[in-house]
Amino acid sequence: MSRLTATFFLLLLATTVFAEETVRYDRISLSVEAGEDVDNDTLVAVLYAQQEGSDAEQISQQVNRDITEAVAQAKQVEGVRVQTLDYSTQPIYGKGSFSGAPKLAGWRVRQSIKLESSDAPVLSRLIGDLQQTLAVSNINYTVSPEQRKASQDRMIASAIASFKQRAELISAEMGRSGYQLIDMSINTSDYMPRPYQVRALAMESKMADAPPTLEAGTQRIQVTINGSIELKPGLTK
Repeated sequence: MSRLTATFFLLLLATTVFAEETVRYDRISLSVEAGEDVDNDTLVAVLYAQQEGSDAEQISQQVNRDITEAVAQAKQVEGVRVQTLDYSTQPIYGKGSFSGAPKLAGWRVRQSIKLESSDAPVLSRLIGDLQQTLAVSNINYTVSPEQRKASQDRMIASAIASFKQRAELISAEMGRSGYQLIDMSINTSDYMPRPYQVRALAMESKMADAPPTLEAGTQRIQVTINGSIELKPGLTK
Protein backbone atom coordinates (compact mmCIF):
# COMPACT_ATOMS: atom_id res chain seq x y z
CA MET A 1 0.00 0.00 0.00
CA SER A 2 1.42 3.41 -0.99
CA ARG A 3 1.77 6.24 1.50
CA LEU A 4 -0.90 8.26 -0.34
CA THR A 5 -3.35 5.37 -0.29
CA ALA A 6 -2.69 4.72 3.42
CA THR A 7 -3.25 8.39 4.26
CA PHE A 8 -6.52 8.43 2.32
CA PHE A 9 -7.67 5.28 4.10
CA LEU A 10 -6.95 6.79 7.54
CA LEU A 11 -8.81 9.99 6.64
CA LEU A 12 -11.78 7.95 5.40
CA LEU A 13 -11.79 5.90 8.61
CA ALA A 14 -11.60 9.01 10.79
CA THR A 15 -14.44 10.61 8.83
CA THR A 16 -16.57 7.49 9.24
CA VAL A 17 -15.94 7.30 12.99
CA PHE A 18 -16.68 11.02 13.37
CA ALA A 19 -19.91 10.62 11.37
CA GLU A 20 -21.03 7.74 13.55
CA GLU A 21 -20.28 9.68 16.70
CA THR A 22 -22.20 12.64 15.31
CA VAL A 23 -25.23 10.46 14.52
CA ARG A 24 -25.22 8.99 18.02
CA TYR A 25 -24.97 12.40 19.68
CA ASP A 26 -27.81 13.15 22.14
CA ARG A 27 -29.35 9.69 21.88
CA ILE A 28 -31.36 8.45 24.84
CA SER A 29 -32.60 4.92 25.51
CA LEU A 30 -36.09 4.39 26.92
CA SER A 31 -37.99 1.40 28.28
CA VAL A 32 -41.69 1.31 29.19
CA GLU A 33 -44.07 -1.47 30.23
CA ALA A 34 -47.81 -2.03 30.14
CA GLY A 35 -49.72 -5.00 31.52
CA GLU A 36 -53.09 -6.28 32.62
CA ASP A 37 -54.56 -9.35 34.28
CA VAL A 38 -56.72 -11.31 31.84
CA ASP A 39 -59.25 -13.95 32.82
CA ASN A 40 -58.26 -17.48 31.81
CA ASP A 41 -61.03 -18.60 29.50
CA THR A 42 -59.80 -21.97 28.22
CA LEU A 43 -59.43 -25.23 30.12
CA VAL A 44 -56.71 -27.60 28.92
CA ALA A 45 -56.30 -31.21 30.06
CA VAL A 46 -53.82 -33.92 29.12
CA LEU A 47 -54.91 -37.52 29.66
CA TYR A 48 -53.16 -40.76 28.78
CA ALA A 49 -53.65 -44.49 28.33
CA GLN A 50 -50.93 -46.77 29.64
CA GLN A 51 -50.52 -50.53 29.73
CA GLU A 52 -47.73 -52.83 30.90
CA GLY A 53 -47.13 -56.47 30.04
CA SER A 54 -44.88 -59.02 28.46
CA ASP A 55 -46.62 -58.95 25.05
CA ALA A 56 -45.81 -55.59 23.44
CA GLU A 57 -48.24 -56.08 20.56
CA GLN A 58 -51.15 -56.95 22.83
CA ILE A 59 -50.72 -53.97 25.18
CA SER A 60 -50.16 -51.66 22.18
CA GLN A 61 -53.52 -52.73 20.76
CA GLN A 62 -55.19 -52.06 24.11
CA VAL A 63 -53.71 -48.57 24.32
CA ASN A 64 -54.75 -47.88 20.74
CA ARG A 65 -58.32 -48.98 21.49
CA ASP A 66 -58.52 -46.83 24.62
CA ILE A 67 -57.22 -43.74 22.82
CA THR A 68 -59.41 -44.30 19.76
CA GLU A 69 -62.53 -44.62 21.91
CA ALA A 70 -61.58 -41.55 23.97
CA VAL A 71 -61.00 -39.43 20.86
CA ALA A 72 -64.33 -40.51 19.39
CA GLN A 73 -66.13 -39.71 22.65
CA ALA A 74 -64.45 -36.29 22.93
CA LYS A 75 -65.35 -35.39 19.33
CA GLN A 76 -69.02 -35.91 20.14
CA VAL A 77 -68.91 -33.17 22.78
CA GLU A 78 -69.59 -29.76 21.26
CA GLY A 79 -66.93 -27.12 21.88
CA VAL A 80 -64.17 -29.57 22.82
CA ARG A 81 -61.00 -29.71 20.71
CA VAL A 82 -59.01 -32.94 20.86
CA GLN A 83 -55.44 -33.70 19.78
CA THR A 84 -53.38 -36.88 20.10
CA LEU A 85 -49.91 -36.39 21.56
CA ASP A 86 -46.86 -38.55 22.23
CA TYR A 87 -46.84 -42.31 21.76
CA SER A 88 -44.09 -44.35 23.44
CA THR A 89 -43.04 -47.96 23.93
CA GLN A 90 -40.46 -48.57 26.65
CA PRO A 91 -38.82 -51.74 27.93
CA ILE A 92 -39.15 -52.70 31.60
CA TYR A 93 -36.13 -54.37 33.15
CA GLY A 94 -36.18 -56.64 36.16
CA LYS A 95 -33.37 -57.95 38.31
CA GLY A 96 -30.19 -58.96 36.49
CA SER A 97 -29.42 -62.53 35.54
CA PHE A 98 -26.46 -64.52 36.83
CA SER A 99 -24.28 -62.71 34.28
CA GLY A 100 -25.23 -59.38 35.83
CA ALA A 101 -26.90 -58.03 32.67
CA PRO A 102 -30.36 -56.42 33.02
CA LYS A 103 -33.19 -58.80 32.23
CA LEU A 104 -36.13 -57.71 30.09
CA ALA A 105 -39.27 -58.14 32.20
CA GLY A 106 -41.87 -56.57 29.93
CA TRP A 107 -43.02 -53.46 28.06
CA ARG A 108 -44.78 -50.20 28.88
CA VAL A 109 -46.88 -48.52 26.17
CA ARG A 110 -48.35 -45.04 26.61
CA GLN A 111 -50.13 -42.42 24.54
CA SER A 112 -51.60 -39.05 25.51
CA ILE A 113 -54.37 -36.79 24.25
CA LYS A 114 -54.97 -33.10 24.84
CA LEU A 115 -58.45 -31.64 25.33
CA GLU A 116 -59.29 -27.93 25.17
CA SER A 117 -62.55 -26.04 25.67
CA SER A 118 -63.82 -22.63 26.67
CA ASP A 119 -66.71 -24.39 28.41
CA ALA A 120 -65.02 -25.58 31.60
CA PRO A 121 -68.03 -27.42 33.12
CA VAL A 122 -68.54 -29.45 29.94
CA LEU A 123 -64.87 -30.39 29.67
CA SER A 124 -64.70 -31.14 33.39
CA ARG A 125 -67.55 -33.65 33.05
CA LEU A 126 -65.89 -35.20 30.00
CA ILE A 127 -62.64 -35.60 31.96
CA GLY A 128 -64.56 -37.42 34.67
CA ASP A 129 -66.13 -39.77 32.10
CA LEU A 130 -62.80 -40.49 30.38
CA GLN A 131 -61.18 -41.41 33.68
CA GLN A 132 -62.99 -44.72 33.38
CA THR A 133 -60.24 -45.78 30.95
CA LEU A 134 -57.67 -42.95 30.91
CA ALA A 135 -55.53 -41.30 33.56
CA VAL A 136 -55.04 -37.54 33.95
CA SER A 137 -51.55 -36.12 33.55
CA ASN A 138 -52.29 -32.43 34.21
CA ILE A 139 -55.00 -29.80 33.94
CA ASN A 140 -54.58 -26.06 33.62
CA TYR A 141 -56.40 -22.92 32.56
CA THR A 142 -55.03 -20.61 29.90
CA VAL A 143 -56.03 -17.63 27.77
CA SER A 144 -57.48 -18.25 24.33
CA PRO A 145 -55.47 -16.96 21.32
CA GLU A 146 -58.24 -14.48 20.48
CA GLN A 147 -58.34 -12.98 23.96
CA ARG A 148 -54.55 -12.99 24.21
CA LYS A 149 -54.19 -11.04 20.94
CA ALA A 150 -56.86 -8.51 21.96
CA SER A 151 -55.09 -7.92 25.28
CA GLN A 152 -51.68 -7.61 23.63
CA ASP A 153 -53.06 -5.10 21.13
CA ARG A 154 -54.42 -2.95 23.98
CA MET A 155 -51.13 -3.17 25.87
CA ILE A 156 -49.07 -2.28 22.79
CA ALA A 157 -51.20 0.84 22.22
CA SER A 158 -50.85 1.77 25.89
CA ALA A 159 -47.09 1.18 25.93
CA ILE A 160 -46.55 3.23 22.77
CA ALA A 161 -48.53 6.11 24.27
CA SER A 162 -46.37 5.94 27.41
CA PHE A 163 -43.21 5.83 25.31
CA LYS A 164 -44.22 8.94 23.36
CA GLN A 165 -45.23 10.77 26.53
CA ARG A 166 -41.91 9.98 28.19
CA ALA A 167 -39.93 10.96 25.09
CA GLU A 168 -41.74 14.31 24.94
CA LEU A 169 -41.11 14.86 28.64
CA ILE A 170 -37.38 14.21 28.26
CA SER A 171 -37.20 16.47 25.24
CA ALA A 172 -38.92 19.31 27.09
CA GLU A 173 -36.86 18.88 30.26
CA MET A 174 -33.66 18.95 28.21
CA GLY A 175 -34.80 22.20 26.59
CA ARG A 176 -35.01 20.74 23.09
CA SER A 177 -37.53 21.44 20.38
CA GLY A 178 -38.43 17.78 19.92
CA TYR A 179 -37.05 14.35 19.15
CA GLN A 180 -36.94 11.73 16.46
CA LEU A 181 -37.34 8.00 16.95
CA ILE A 182 -34.23 5.97 16.13
CA ASP A 183 -35.33 2.41 16.90
CA MET A 184 -37.97 0.51 18.83
CA SER A 185 -38.57 -3.12 19.81
CA ILE A 186 -41.84 -4.51 21.18
CA ASN A 187 -41.79 -7.66 23.32
CA THR A 188 -44.74 -9.54 24.78
CA SER A 189 -44.56 -11.89 27.75
CA ASP A 190 -47.14 -14.04 29.49
CA TYR A 191 -46.97 -15.48 32.97
CA MET A 192 -48.24 -18.98 32.30
CA PRO A 193 -50.29 -20.55 35.09
CA ARG A 194 -48.85 -23.60 36.76
CA PRO A 195 -50.72 -26.76 35.68
CA TYR A 196 -52.58 -28.76 38.27
CA GLN A 197 -50.70 -32.03 38.69
CA VAL A 198 -53.33 -34.69 39.11
CA ARG A 199 -52.73 -38.16 40.48
CA ALA A 200 -55.13 -40.02 38.25
CA LEU A 201 -57.06 -42.85 39.84
CA ALA A 202 -57.23 -46.24 38.16
CA MET A 203 -60.42 -47.58 36.63
CA GLU A 204 -61.25 -49.59 39.72
CA SER A 205 -61.34 -46.44 41.88
CA LYS A 206 -64.80 -45.45 43.06
CA MET A 207 -63.95 -41.79 42.43
CA ALA A 208 -62.77 -42.22 38.85
CA ASP A 209 -65.87 -40.56 37.38
CA ALA A 210 -65.81 -37.51 39.70
CA PRO A 211 -64.93 -34.31 37.78
CA PRO A 212 -62.14 -32.21 39.34
CA THR A 213 -62.87 -28.86 40.99
CA LEU A 214 -60.87 -26.03 39.39
CA GLU A 215 -60.58 -22.24 39.59
CA ALA A 216 -59.81 -20.36 36.37
CA GLY A 217 -57.96 -17.37 37.85
CA THR A 218 -56.17 -14.80 35.72
CA GLN A 219 -53.00 -14.51 33.67
CA ARG A 220 -50.72 -11.49 33.39
CA ILE A 221 -50.28 -10.18 29.84
CA GLN A 222 -47.39 -7.73 29.61
CA VAL A 223 -45.78 -5.69 26.84
CA THR A 224 -42.34 -4.10 27.05
CA ILE A 225 -41.09 -1.49 24.62
CA ASN A 226 -37.39 -0.68 24.34
CA GLY A 227 -36.24 2.10 22.07
CA SER A 228 -33.98 5.05 21.57
CA ILE A 229 -34.62 8.64 20.57
CA GLU A 230 -32.40 11.44 19.38
CA LEU A 231 -33.05 14.94 20.67
CA LYS A 232 -33.35 17.64 18.05
CA PRO A 233 -30.67 20.36 18.25
CA GLY A 234 -33.04 23.31 18.35
CA LEU A 235 -33.78 24.78 21.78
CA THR A 236 -37.25 25.56 23.04
CA LYS A 237 -38.16 29.18 23.46
